[in-house]
Amino acid sequence: MSTLHLIDHPLVQHKLTLMRRKEASTNSFRRMLGELSTLMAYEITRDMPLSDIEIETPLETMTAKVIDGKKLVLVSILRAGNGFLDGMLNVVPGARIGHIGLYRDPETLKPVEYYFKMPENMGERDAIVVDPMLATGNSAVAAVQQLKDRCSPKSIKFMCLLAAPEGVKTLQAAHPDVDIYTAAVDRELNDHGYILPGLGDAGDRIFGTK
Repeated sequence: MSTLHLIDHPLVQHKLTLMRRKEASTNSFRRMLGELSTLMAYEITRDMPLSDIEIETPLETMTAKVIDGKKLVLVSILRAGNGFLDGMLNVVPGARIGHIGLYRDPETLKPVEYYFKMPENMGERDAIVVDPMLATGNSAVAAVQQLKDRCSPKSIKFMCLLAAPEGVKTLQAAHPDVDIYTAAVDRELNDHGYILPGLGDAGDRIFGTK
């Protein structure tokens, strides 16, 4: 079974609380998501492999450690996943970007794919799939399955802002090799598949749409 990583750093929790407030403006919600995703990126990249290179400091030559950001790909589940990208790129600016377009059928709550675009050489890359909400888990399961079937990256992780217990269970059951990183696991889903207490529709709050 995959591991659920709860990122409970005080700054992450503080910003998440501010984002949950219904009076938070589109501008402040978007800004705080960027700041929070930068903080979360530090945690999800904690185990990235390092290699040694030789450099010259102003005083002498030394061997130092670096990561190769070009081997990392951030996979955004459209559209709300794009809210994570700028903040994460602050940490790993060399990462490539992939997109998977999915929307949730309002009747069945099942995902429907409409777009898929990935960088080349995915078999050599580690993938981090990002979507603010892990609600039913159906979209996350579908996105990860498409990655595995069509790209076969070296590894896959999933990062979200909020998760519901139902979504965690669904994703872990379908993809037990994919670790989940989130800032909070909320109480439950309502009848419409929204996380409670949640923060509303993340996409609408990022882009100011209804």
